[in-house]
Amino acid sequence: MTTDLDPILKRLHLANARRVWRDLIQRAEKEDWTYEALLTTLFAEEVAHRRGTRLARAVRAAAFPFLRTIDEFDFTYQSTLRLTTIGSLLTPDFVTEGHSVILEGKPGRGKTHLAIAIAYRALQNGFDAHFVTAAKLIDELSAASREGRLREALAVYMKPHVLVVDEVGYLAYGDDAANVLYHVVNDRHIRRRAMIFTTNKHPRRWGHVLHDDDLADAIVDRILERGRLLRLDGPSIRTKHLPADELLEDDLNAAGGRRISGRDDAEFPERTTPETSMAIPPSSQRPRRGDVKGRARASVEGLPRGIESRDAHGANR
Repeated sequence: MTTDLDPILKRLHLANARRVWRDLIQRAEKEDWTYEALLTTLFAEEVAHRRGTRLARAVRAAAFPFLRTIDEFDFTYQSTLRLTTIGSLLTPDFVTEGHSVILEGKPGRGKTHLAIAIAYRALQNGFDAHFVTAAKLIDELSAASREGRLREALAVYMKPHVLVVDEVGYLAYGDDAANVLYHVVNDRHIRRRAMIFTTNKHPRRWGHVLHDDDLADAIVDRILERGRLLRLDGPSIRTKHLPADELLEDDLNAAGGRRISGRDDAEFPERTTPETSMAIPPSSQRPRRGDVKGRARASVEGLPRGIESRDAHGANR
């Protein structure tokens, strides 16, 4: 009977069951399992393996720059944001109901970490996701628009259940940035597809970076209709290992910190003031032209004869 089990499991595409069934049978015999317990364990192993394989494949397809989970996020650096605050973003309803969220804050506050963690939880819940920076999305769609294939390029950003758009407002964009981003947001809004945005600028300022106030307002309006705006504050997580006073110190004000053209300061610099260094004598005290010539002639006559002759010849040259 066992000799026919391998081909049967292969035909059923139960690859993990083919690998573990022999060990499970030995364990069942030693521990006196029932047939029901053996089958339950065998199929549970297969389900767990498939779930892990699917999750690993989904993570690769999501194109995360790094993988972070919600358990790794340190909420102690946040004054208002708590795990309970974002609990609804971690449920399947966040995806099925087409909700969105904007994570706003200064650099280093954990916006990208939190966005990836929310998207990763969606993957664990059985959905798929895609991560892209705002600059890359706008550049790709702008190029596609110029080449007449915008609709084809938009399909890439319509398919995933969750779309993460990172770093809105960090870089400069082309003149059609608002136009192409509006297409993405509007189409996903109509299809009730979840979206996550990270930004270092309040959404009211998106019009400046996207070069169109009206379209920027329309974009934010659609995101927040079924979404939320969450602000991340606190210190930068990237520089939390540095002493607080070290970040406030200005090297230019430190002793010996000023250098001009690679030269050190003089050990005893002379003090100069506008009165002594830049003062121009009044016209009554300036030497007249004749006086200058007379002084020059007098200085030449006071020189030794050899030097005087050389100087005179040099003056004639």
